[in-house]
This record gives sequence, structure tokens and C-alpha cells, in this order.
Amino acid sequence: MKVTFKDESFAFEFVRNLGFMYYGGADLGEMMATAERIKEGDFESWFTEWDKLGRRILSRAESSLAAGHLETAREGYLRASTYFRTAEFYLHGNAKDPRILLESRASQKAYAEAARIAGPTWEPIEIPYEGTTLPGYFYKVDDSGKPRPTLIFHGGYDSSIEELFYFGAAAAIRRGYNCLTFDGPGQGAPMREQGIPFRYDWEKVVTPVVDYAFTRPDIDGDHLALMGMSLGGYFAARAVAFEHRFCAAIFFDGVWDLHESLQKMLPKEAIAALDEGNSAQFEEITHKAMQNNTGLRWAVTQGLWSFGVPSLSEFLTETKQYTMDGIAGQIQCPCLVMEAEADMFFRGQPQQIFNALQSPKQLVHFTSEDGAENHCQSGALAHKDEVVFNWLDETLKLRNGRKV
Repeated sequence: MKVTFKDESFAFEFVRNLGFMYYGGADLGEMMATAERIKEGDFESWFTEWDKLGRRILSRAESSLAAGHLETAREGYLRASTYFRTAEFYLHGNAKDPRILLESRASQKAYAEAARIAGPTWEPIEIPYEGTTLPGYFYKVDDSGKPRPTLIFHGGYDSSIEELFYFGAAAAIRRGYNCLTFDGPGQGAPMREQGIPFRYDWEKVVTPVVDYAFTRPDIDGDHLALMGMSLGGYFAARAVAFEHRFCAAIFFDGVWDLHESLQKMLPKEAIAALDEGNSAQFEEITHKAMQNNTGLRWAVTQGLWSFGVPSLSEFLTETKQYTMDGIAGQIQCPCLVMEAEADMFFRGQPQQIFNALQSPKQLVHFTSEDGAENHCQSGALAHKDEVVFNWLDETLKLRNGRKV
């Protein structure tokens, strides 16, 4: 699905954020008008226009708050947060670009203000992790303190906790589930503020989160599920292969092997050069291809930045560890594997992870008939939520967060 932009990467990111309209995180007119001013494939133009929109909406939200219009202010802060995060998306080609921190902090601050206005059911949290903490939000059905089934939800290659509300938490609390979201290494504030890069052994990230969850009296530990989005489909699968306190897992979407996916994006002659041990030629061919391919340029620059490696060849080597081969059979809980018909990153891989699972499992294929063919069903959140939470209800034998 392409809206407004011809460039595949720009079109996808536009629909990704446009889809937040469903839960109040964006608005059609604002986004369409902004997109019309952006030059195709131009990262600077993308930044400039989304930043302008974010600052305009933020100013209006602040004025509404000062005048006591709390709901108007809350809605404005949410949209401003989305637009700041969108502006920052393509900046990672220069890890020292000061706008990365400025824009991400603006997004975080606006979202935090919206959460403050929302009240105690939107609780910012800090999860102990290896001498530091991971930021997150705990979204509650209500503030009664009653233990409820809970979905733990994290993102993937390029996510931050502010968008996880729209992709999972909003639907969860409507259906009687609490939702705990967090940013791990390589994501959101941990990467931007502390420089903590990705790690392949995600169970060592998720286990501290589960430990934290079990300290909360408002979480029903007997009905705990995990969902990972995008590359998080790999992370979630890896985590539940080793962390067995989950009753269910959702791979949104299914990921088998990151290295394999990246190789398919790169020019064949570049891979051939790398296989021959000519890393200099590999880098040269790849960087030349990046000049005319927005998606490849973004994938490479994002990878170098979030994995904390100095060269493309080292990045490719590092990603060889990100595979479920030989591990998927260790998963014990029921799994929902989601697959998008036109996935631009991991096409075919959901079937691979599904085939390897030995636990109870279901594969759901999303298509263009419902406008759900994009990676992670971006732009079709209603249909995605229908599938995810109907499956979760049936698997955990719940209705509206209560036992049947």
C-alpha cells in the first residue's frame, strides 16, 4: 500500500504513522498536508517538515493545557510526539547529529505530558537491567489494583515505547488486559541516551522485565503473554525459547533470520565480494547502491547505528547470531505467527518460524484485500488487533480479561 509517496520507504513510514489515527496518535489532514511538502527520498526534507508539524501541534497543545482544555491538550501532545518521532527516523546516518537527541527527547516529553494528563492508568516505569534501567509504560484497564492478564510488548529494529501504545497497548486495555511496554537495548532511549546497542540473546532483556512484572500485584502472573513487533518477532521468539513463564507469545510478524533478510536487500555483487573476503569492495558496491535506494540507505545506516558497529561488514557478521535456527523447537507456549503479504523485510520468514515450532501454533496471513499487506499490518490496526486479541482470548480462555 502506497499513500502520497512513490518512494517505497517513505510511503511505508507515512502509512505506519498515519495508522495511529485509529487511536488518536495522528490526524489525516495534518499528515497529508505535510507530506505534500516533502521531497521524495530526501531525508533532510523529511526531517524539516515533520519537525515543523510537531512544533506547531506542540504549541497548540501547550496553549490548550494553559487554558484548562485537558483532553484537547492530551490529544495534541500525542500527535506532536508522533510527528517528532517521525522527523527523527532517518537521521541515524550521522550518529553525532544533535537532532537525534533533541527530536527524540521532544517526542518523549510530549508523550510523557499526555500520559500525565491521562492519569494513573498510564504509568511511566523503570525496569532494573544490568546496572541501569529500561524505560517503559504500564497501561492499566483501571486503577483498582486488581490483578489482570497482562501483555508485555516490545518493538524491533527501529521502535520506541511511544509508538507501542498504538500498536498494542490501546487495544489491550480496551479488552481487559493490562499492557507493559518497554524499550530494550538498541531501541528508544536506551540507544539514544545511553548508547546501549542491540543484543541477540533477548531472553536476557525479557527475563528482568518478567521479574519486574511479578513484583506487581496488579499483574496476573498466570495469564502473562509476550508480543514483539517487526524484528521484535525474532526477539520475542528468542525470549520465549528460554523464558518459560509466558502463557502465550505473538510474533508480529514472524522473523526467522535477520542476516538472511539483509542479504536479500543487498546487491548480489556486494555479497559475492564479501564472500570472497573483499570487504572494501563490498562496502563500495553497497554504498553506491544506497545512493539510489532509500530503503537500503535507511536499513544500513540504522543498523550501523543501533548495533554500534563501525563498518557494514562487521554489521553483517554481527547479524548472523540473529536466527531462530536450532532454537525455535525450545519454545513451549502457544504461539501466534503473523505474516504480511507484501512484507518488505521478512517475506516468507513467518512460514519458516511457524514450521519449526513444536508448541501449539497458528499462522495468520494478512492481505491487500483488507489493506493489511504492509509489514506489521501498518495502516490496518483494527484488523490486526481483532486477530491478536481474539487469539489471545481463546488461548488464555478469557473474555474481557476475565476467565470464561
